[in-house]
Amino acid sequence: MNDMIKILAGSASQYFGNDIARELGVELGNVIIQRFSDGEFQPSIEETVRGKDVIIVQSTFPPSDNLFELLLLIDAAKRASAKRIVAVMPYFGYARQDRKDKPRVAIGAKLVANLLTAAGVSRVITMDLHAEQIQGFFEVPVDHLYGSTLFIPHLQKMKIPDLIIAAPDTGGTKRANAYAKILGCDLAICYKQRRVANQIESMTVIGDVAGKNVVLVDDMIDTAGTLCKAAEMMMESGALSIRAVCTHPVLSGGAYEKIAVSQLSELIVTDSIPLNEHKVHDKITVLSASKLFADVLQNMIENKSISSHFIVS
Repeated sequence: MNDMIKILAGSASQYFGNDIARELGVELGNVIIQRFSDGEFQPSIEETVRGKDVIIVQSTFPPSDNLFELLLLIDAAKRASAKRIVAVMPYFGYARQDRKDKPRVAIGAKLVANLLTAAGVSRVITMDLHAEQIQGFFEVPVDHLYGSTLFIPHLQKMKIPDLIIAAPDTGGTKRANAYAKILGCDLAICYKQRRVANQIESMTVIGDVAGKNVVLVDDMIDTAGTLCKAAEMMMESGALSIRAVCTHPVLSGGAYEKIAVSQLSELIVTDSIPLNEHKVHDKITVLSASKLFADVLQNMIENKSISSHFIVS
């Protein structure tokens, strides 16, 4: 059965592709990226994929070359007569652009969905979309996995006393509430206001965190400004400790430095985006998501249900 699948990985997610291939007991396919002096590049699949299920692994974090490389690999597989093309996108870039929140702006997530479909993708597998409705932007099946499948068992093993789950903003209330229900603890919410992106104007804490060990839950951490500010306010409100679980470690700008000097005792993330090896420090714990994706892919190949891999939205 595994002779009929071929796993490829873009240059940004070679580590993830290797891990998935190892879990499935196959070799990662050979892809060569030819780069030209003007910055243009051309991926080439160096082995036959005719009549096979081709699984292409690539997170589309910046730069946008990562997205375009994925599109070119999909097109190459389609033109090489692949039977089915599955895009495995642990991190789906442009997911924050899911609607028109002011006049004359693009809906980037819909554009990315259109590009993937036009390139020839048959199915998309991703994890913790910033906005779940993005699944509806596609005309092909989308399997939307949840980081909670990894985080909740990890938190249960930690057996944190006097635990309280917190949402760093009101948009994450549903996610945090689901964690709190499963872990059997209370919920707190941070209410923030912004004038421009990545800059917090004000923040308040709703809920009693005094004498509690707080775990902040979010789908991604970008500049780390929100989480670090939330951690500071909760410590001022009497919290005993602050941890955070965030699926996608975007960690742009001075995020690593902010986390290092913040009130956060630990940041738990997945490997959907590789960390900067020159900046990573002891406060950051990484959980591998490759087995989760490999299990889902195995069930997909065997036409089995994947519902057991969903814990919480």
